[in-house]
Amino acid sequence: MIIYGTALLAICHLLGIFLGDLLGALLGAKTNVGGVGIAMILLICARLWLHKRGLMPQQTEMGVAFWGAMYIPVVVAMAAQQNVVSALRGGPVALLAALASVLVCAVCVSLINRGERPVPEADADARVATQRA
Repeated sequence: MIIYGTALLAICHLLGIFLGDLLGALLGAKTNVGGVGIAMILLICARLWLHKRGLMPQQTEMGVAFWGAMYIPVVVAMAAQQNVVSALRGGPVALLAALASVLVCAVCVSLINRGERPVPEADADARVATQRA
């Protein structure tokens, strides 16, 4: 059932938050360190482990996939908001570093896109024909 996928996500989230708080305390920080990332890694590992043993029905896997897909963009948006607020409080050096990293990423994506070569139609048709045979 889809609700089991939601339950699995909730368990992984709670365990990740607990482990993130524990890691923060061990490092001397008074905050959660990587709890959400730990939760996502736990969710991936639990899904793979259950799937390998045949304990993950299709409906449950759909629930895990749905909430996993919803979870990541929300967390990224929350982290981005915190980074922007910190950058604005940090002064011009933090803002320049943020702008530089965005520019470097844009240049890398542009170079990757220019480096790809499209597959000619004749070659694509030949590959499809050999795969069907």
